[in-house]
Order: sequence, then structure tokens, then C-alpha cells
Amino acid sequence: MVSIATARIKREFKEVVTSDELTKCKIKLELLNDNFTELKGEIGGPPDTPYEGGTYQLEIKIPETYPFNPPKVRFLTKIWHPNISSVTGAICLDILKDQWAAAMTLRTVLLSLQALLATPEPDDPQDAVVANQYKTNNKIFVKTARHWTNIYAGSTLAAEPEFDSKVKQLIDMGFDNHKSRVALSSHLWNVEHAIESLYN
Repeated sequence: MVSIATARIKREFKEVVTSDELTKCKIKLELLNDNFTELKGEIGGPPDTPYEGGTYQLEIKIPETYPFNPPKVRFLTKIWHPNISSVTGAICLDILKDQWAAAMTLRTVLLSLQALLATPEPDDPQDAVVANQYKTNNKIFVKTARHWTNIYAGSTLAAEPEFDSKVKQLIDMGFDNHKSRVALSSHLWNVEHAIESLYN
């Protein structure tokens, strides 16, 4: 017998993959197994944001209790955003937690995540370092988020050669590529402070 969750996901999956509106928004969904419990989502970075031009992969796991409980979603593509962990890809979004309602669908989730990229909520952060940067030094935040979009999400818009050279400087000292980028991003691209944090 087909469970409520499976029947519902089959319908929602079809709704997403056949929607011209979602295709225009650069939103995709792919099935990873036959029992409809694991999917891969993809959202395009919204225009006029630091995420523009990027493509973000999402891991979506459907619980047996769906649609009465939300899907478990995280970013697989690394991103610099106040509401998404730069380490694990965990997301702070109310509809994926206590504001979920059984009437919501995968379409709702994907559109809400794309909207979150356009309108961060720094007062309800998942990543406190990024949220603090967003609030106290927004210019650096925008440049850093754009840099991560270029490096991890495949954008070719507005590269930051100065950032690349600082990352290379740390790599040449023997530090890991990604850890160097995180340290620099977290310390406003100050090389000395980044090195200090990598040694601690």
C-alpha cells in the first residue's frame, strides 16, 4: 500500500517538474530513489542579489510523517548567507520548523528558499558570523557572498581578484583552500586575523 507521504510527494514532484513558472525561476527537482524519500532540489540565485548567476543544490529528505511534518532540507552548495550555515548547509527558515502546515508543498519550500536568498533575516540567523557581518559591514558581506557564489555556485559575475589572491596567499602557506576562504570571509578579509584563527 502506498503511504500518504509517497502519494503526496509523487503529486508534488510532478507539479514542480511540469511547471513553466518554476522553470523560469530556475527551480528544478530530481528524484534520487524510487520510494520518493530523497530528492535533490536546485534553485537559481535571484537577480539583483549577491547570489545572482549561481546555482544552488539542495538535499531534500522526506519523513514518513510528511505532509504533517516538514521535509528536511539543507544546502549542498556552499553559500555565505545569514540564515544558512556556511559549514553544514543547515537552514533557518520558519516553514521548515514550527511554521510548517500540511497544506504546504515542495513548491512552497523551493520558492521560499529562493525568496530567502533575496531577503535574508539577520535577526534570526543560522550563521551568527555571517549575520553579524551582514548587519555591521554590509558592503563586505555583499562582496563575500558574491565571491562564494562565483567559487561554489558557478557564477561568472563580478569576480573579486583581491579575495582570490588572499586565499592563494594562505594556501601557499599550507592551509586548506576552503578553510582559508572561511577564515578570510569571517575576518573581513584581514589576512593576519585569518591566519591567527587558523592556528587557534
